[in-house]
Amino acid sequence: MSFEQRLAELGLTLPTPPKPVATYVPFVQVGNLLFLSGVVPSRDGQIVYKGKLGRDVSKEEGYEASKLTLLNALANIRLAVDSLDRVKRVVKMTGYVASHEGFTEQPAVINGASDLLVEIFGDAGRHARVAVGVAELPLGVPVELELIVEVLPASS
Repeated sequence: MSFEQRLAELGLTLPTPPKPVATYVPFVQVGNLLFLSGVVPSRDGQIVYKGKLGRDVSKEEGYEASKLTLLNALANIRLAVDSLDRVKRVVKMTGYVASHEGFTEQPAVINGASDLLVEIFGDAGRHARVAVGVAELPLGVPVELELIVEVLPASS
């Protein structure tokens, strides 16, 4: 089964790829590696989740925000290489979690994205990862993700 088919089987639809909100590009491809800029939990240009984990956002809401954020990352992958079927492997993900003082469950929040990657890509979705707490994130969001993905060459 292709990754695109798996996405459909899970009932997931990728959002419109988010537009950069500053002076950067959404991705850069170097050889067979695709480096994604940070993405946030937005839909149709609107922020869906705001606040800090441990104060405004529950761990469960953070998990869901992480999943939505990943769908935006996948939309950028599709934009870059035309199909998720060109993903060979998810190499690394860095997850940033806006955390209120004393909140230490950043890995549980970023598991939303990690779990979904494995659900969609199987072993190819297992990745190295960093989950770090930060004081603030752009636009007041609770989660931001960046990924490095190995992609297959385009078919001739």
